[in-house]
Amino acid sequence: MLLQDKNAIVYGTGSIGSAVARAFAAEGARVHLAGRTPDRLERVAEEIRAAGGSVETAQLDALDEAAVDAHADAVAARAGSIDISVNVISVGDVQGTPMVEMSLVDYERPIVTAVRTQFLTARAAARHMIEQRSGVILMFGGDGGRDAIRDYSIGGFQVSLNAVDAMRRQLAAELGGYGIRVVTLHTGGVLESLPPDFEGRETIVDMIVAPTMLKRAATLTDVGNVAAFAASDKAASITGTAINITCGAVAD
Repeated sequence: MLLQDKNAIVYGTGSIGSAVARAFAAEGARVHLAGRTPDRLERVAEEIRAAGGSVETAQLDALDEAAVDAHADAVAARAGSIDISVNVISVGDVQGTPMVEMSLVDYERPIVTAVRTQFLTARAAARHMIEQRSGVILMFGGDGGRDAIRDYSIGGFQVSLNAVDAMRRQLAAELGGYGIRVVTLHTGGVLESLPPDFEGRETIVDMIVAPTMLKRAATLTDVGNVAAFAASDKAASITGTAINITCGAVAD
């Protein structure tokens, strides 16, 4: 198994967070699942346990500095290490509205949320990873892609993606000497994560799929499998970069 006996904290129990948690558990990791909604936490945990995986849950607001630090400290003390940290909570972005028609609150929410939560959770994990001189911090989203700017109004979400991308590069540079890797999974969009009744869904689906070389988007299973690989020792030489799983929408 790729992640045998590794301790992985996964923040967020939405579709992507759940897929990553399931993939980590399937590869032998002990998953420490954190989220705000108890029912969703338990549903995902039950799925993991039913498949034979190991999981613990914690109700947690990943924007709460004290709560994030306390949870990471508790996991490290109880489990003995924090080997992987992944944050995929929702950032509250508003899409489909031209920027000049947006309120300041709607525009800045994803920027403030993404930067705050990624900083808090990465810092909490890194403090323990520095002591053990190993660990992996995974981020999601890449730089957003310029086509999104041209073809669809995604408001502050674009800025949040670029901000987190810059954070990843800086963290990788600062933490590399301690054996800690920081990697982004650039998905280009996962159709299964879109609610069926999401306004403008057809536009987003076309925007994601049309430019791909494979004429499909990455699936949740794809995301989970790549996340497990990126977090494993098989990817020990990969850091400070984004792994491209856009199905060819972005050609490096």
